[in-house]
Amino acid sequence: MITTLLIAAAAATNPIPNDYSLAQNWLCRPGRRDACTVNTDITAIAADGTIAVRKSTKARNPKADCFFVYPTLSSDEGGNSDMVANDEERRVIETQFARFGETCRTFAPIYRSVTISALRALLMGKPISTDRELNYNDVRDAWRHYLATDNQGRPFVLLGHSQGAGLLKRLVAEEIDGKPTQKLMLSAMLAGTNVLVAKGKELGGDFKSTPLCRKSDQTGCVLAWVTFREAAVPPINARFGRTDIADREVACTNPAKLSGGNAPLQAVLPRESVGADMAVSPTSWTSDQKLITTGHVSVPGLYSGQCVSANGANYLAVRLSLGLPNGRVLDPGGDLKFGPMIAKDWGLHLLDINIVQQDMVDLIGIQLSAWEKSRP
Repeated sequence: MITTLLIAAAAATNPIPNDYSLAQNWLCRPGRRDACTVNTDITAIAADGTIAVRKSTKARNPKADCFFVYPTLSSDEGGNSDMVANDEERRVIETQFARFGETCRTFAPIYRSVTISALRALLMGKPISTDRELNYNDVRDAWRHYLATDNQGRPFVLLGHSQGAGLLKRLVAEEIDGKPTQKLMLSAMLAGTNVLVAKGKELGGDFKSTPLCRKSDQTGCVLAWVTFREAAVPPINARFGRTDIADREVACTNPAKLSGGNAPLQAVLPRESVGADMAVSPTSWTSDQKLITTGHVSVPGLYSGQCVSANGANYLAVRLSLGLPNGRVLDPGGDLKFGPMIAKDWGLHLLDINIVQQDMVDLIGIQLSAWEKSRP
């Protein structure tokens, strides 16, 4: 799930480009039944354990597009995945992206991502052959196809997590930053990757002309954040939030409050764990074990957060409220684990999107309104 660590042991030679005019090479496209046409209703669980289902309605004629690149999740063998969507690709769409259909047309290409196998091998100090240009070239080709055949001057949002966010960071730098297309970009929401800026500045790192978003009605800008618990400051070996590049720092923008300061976070969490290492799967969401029938839950008032600097890292620090006894679960989890051990250097990386998902959806609507008002 981390881009900067996925260093290739060897690159594949002359891989055949994907044809993104083929429907089979997309997880999500408008006007069809696919990975995005799933039920995204939410069960809201109050602090006292009472529940209520909130219906989720897809936008009928959305005026903006959302283009999503998913994180490292493929269980395929080898360094790069194939182009067949398995359960893990479809699950991440349901968990991280399908909800954006409330405000966007949804686009999500399949790409030959770096695999979980490659990540684990690297972490064990035994890297396997991985083509780290292949995954970017696929995403770039899918993006160019979208621009040529689907965009037609529509405003868009780029969304990505971890590996996907890292690929989109490069895409913005090479294909959008300072170019006419930037005028159509509402924002690029890059969760769980290190986006660099000059210290104390909004620019001067990864992007020359694309600033950080600091107001909700700002467009043509970038959101970037990495997530840790407030009570667990990133250690010296943290994989996110810090850089050793002189005069640079890792950007942090809180989707719930771009201007800075603490704010409630509108989390939308999967009812059940989406991976063997993900701890969002409490035995029961309420003390009286109420039956939750939707695939996702919200926990109003449980989380708040703000961007902070501590121990040499910049990150979104997440605080849990004290909660009520005999009500809802006090801590749904979300830490990455290796066996019983919490990987403190990863923080709440697995929840980077889910911890602020409804804030992200709501923000797109505000940015779209601002963009429309700015048009001549």
